[in-house]
Amino acid sequence: MSTPFLLQAVAAFGAAVPAAAGVLALRRRRCRAEHGARESELLAKIAELTEERDELVRTASCDPLTGVWNYRHLQLTLDREIERARRAEATAIDPRPLSVLLVEVAGFDAVVAEHGRARANAMLRDLAQRLAMEIRGCDTLGRYGGEDFLVLLPDTGPEGAAQVAERLCWSVRRHRLTDRHPGESADPGERSGLTASVGLAVQPRDGAHAALLLRAADRALAAARAAGGDCWRSTEQLPAELAGPGAAPSAGRVSSGPGGASLTPHATTVGPGPIGDRP
Repeated sequence: MSTPFLLQAVAAFGAAVPAAAGVLALRRRRCRAEHGARESELLAKIAELTEERDELVRTASCDPLTGVWNYRHLQLTLDREIERARRAEATAIDPRPLSVLLVEVAGFDAVVAEHGRARANAMLRDLAQRLAMEIRGCDTLGRYGGEDFLVLLPDTGPEGAAQVAERLCWSVRRHRLTDRHPGESADPGERSGLTASVGLAVQPRDGAHAALLLRAADRALAAARAAGGDCWRSTEQLPAELAGPGAAPSAGRVSSGPGGASLTPHATTVGPGPIGDRP
């Protein structure tokens, strides 16, 4: 092979190498761009699916009418809190009582008769949201059935639970009619006519299992109902026919409002969120 031809071949090869390298670099950049776009698309899809899953979980755990937790969520939370309190009690170092409030709202039949089912449902939803404002974020309020609500108060003894029971009674008593028709006048002093009866039970005093606690709260609720409603009762305040021999009944105090020093409201929302404190 002659020298000039060899030099031409070398020159052509030398010119082709940068061109090939440029093509490869371009292809590499295109692949990276396509890979990045695909990765972004997958991440967006994962975020969308995660949001849909969270919404399904929330929907499955919330009561569709009132927007607070439903019966299923209450059951799971009660079992979890009972086990947590039981472990804390077993250590004998940091006992953490668990209080349960069973709230029965009376007066909705009159609201339905006067204003209809739709407005009564709107009032029930508004009332449930207002009751949720009277508990801490770590507490749980849910619809137990009908116009009954269950409140779980972890790390709360009888005195703290009694304060919450008073606030709940006061909030129901002060609740006003909502969802008025256009042009319908509103009386600032008008009340809905609803009242609440509250039964209070505490772990471990009233039982170490969900069934025992709920049964004790139901007995206390029956005592509050028998006393005329608009009040609370604990298992230590049951009449003899409900508590058995040896029980000394005493009235559950209901204040005229949450203005007293012992009734400091805890503003929060429904569901988890550590806001507020309770002795």
